[in-house]
Amino acid sequence: MPTSPHLREITRDTFETAVGLRVRPDQEHLVDPVVQSLAEAYVHPGVAWPRLICDGDEAVGFLMAFLDIDWTGEGTDFRSGLWRLNIAAGQQGRGYGRFAVQSVAGEIRRRGGTRLTSTWHPGADGPSGFYRALGFRPTGETSGGQTVGVLELD
Repeated sequence: MPTSPHLREITRDTFETAVGLRVRPDQEHLVDPVVQSLAEAYVHPGVAWPRLICDGDEAVGFLMAFLDIDWTGEGTDFRSGLWRLNIAAGQQGRGYGRFAVQSVAGEIRRRGGTRLTSTWHPGADGPSGFYRALGFRPTGETSGGQTVGVLELD
């Protein structure tokens, strides 16, 4: 019976599976490992929204959203979006990344948001094509050397 992707909370029972997820070796410089994301989620409670991406009982990826962060630190620009996306090496190209973005968009909409922000490494080996194909447009900003993009949520 075919399954469909779904999100699972990171718990004591799913922690080892989450930190064991690996992207392809040639992508490791493009995204931080899951264990770093979970450490960041720990120090940003209420802002970070980490989830396993599963298909049936199998973990195929990890996402972490940020929800209503003070982007500039000046209290005038609050944003929500996709902080991290790690799709396991053998699972790429199967629609799980698209599912992840749609899931984060759904959570942002549920909370009353209308825009999804993300960042990605620029360059030929980065995921710019993936984000642009989903409708993200670069804002002209950078964050930590990464391109900042936005997706308007209808």
